[in-house]
Amino acid sequence: MIARMELTAQKLKAMRFRRLHKGPGILVLPNAWDAASARIFEHAGFRAIGTTSAGIAASLGYPDGQRLAREEMLAVVRRIAAAVQVPVSADMEAGYGDSPEQVAETAHGVLEAGAVGMNLEDAASDVALFDTALQVERIRAAGEAADLVINARTDVYLAGIGDASGRFDEALRRLIAYRDAGAACLFLPGVRDASVIARMVREVGAPLNVLAGPGVPSVRDLENIGVARVSTGSGPMRACMGLTRRIAQELMEQGTYNGFTDGAVPYGEANLMMATNEH
Repeated sequence: MIARMELTAQKLKAMRFRRLHKGPGILVLPNAWDAASARIFEHAGFRAIGTTSAGIAASLGYPDGQRLAREEMLAVVRRIAAAVQVPVSADMEAGYGDSPEQVAETAHGVLEAGAVGMNLEDAASDVALFDTALQVERIRAAGEAADLVINARTDVYLAGIGDASGRFDEALRRLIAYRDAGAACLFLPGVRDASVIARMVREVGAPLNVLAGPGVPSVRDLENIGVARVSTGSGPMRACMGLTRRIAQELMEQGTYNGFTDGAVPYGEANLMMATNEH
């Protein structure tokens, strides 16, 4: 009975998450790397939370790029999903395996971990993408293995694939194929130009996800041109790394404490935020 109730609650979250891509308004999806960051985002009022593969990897002492074992990644996803009441989408990089069967296994693991969405990228390496036909098979396999909101990502722009003049057409071709394979949302990181983003929104025919960062239009501007979802990637986690580095430098060089006292969450509040009886 308990397992059935949990499954029903997860299905309801999946339905809610899917609806959030259709409005009203843009879905702002901050990316958490542990339970504490997830709770902070939830308390701030975000309607859903993503995970960041790069942030999780770094927090466990690994570089990005599937150097972290799938089981370790899923263990963190499970902790994050259990820590919040809002829907969670898991960044599972390129699916932890080239074959559709391996991607299906990853998708099943995401569902078992309590998440309701999954990012799946088409980067076979830092300099090459999976063949489109194979990536379509991988997306279909993930969708057949688990009832997840698949966010299909192409790294055409992010990895600088091919000649710049042909990147839009190549990204559009890939994203349409991914849409037709069952992806509920399409992710185009690495694009900053508002006119390019607006054109992609018009032509791709499905909810578009943009990665926030330097030079990217504001959330309001992205909403105005029709973007359905904006995510933060590893940005917040790397900002925390920057703060920690400034704390270390201040402590070493000046022997003062402003870096970790100014703006810090009070101990009691932090402890209460983590209290399991809140959920």
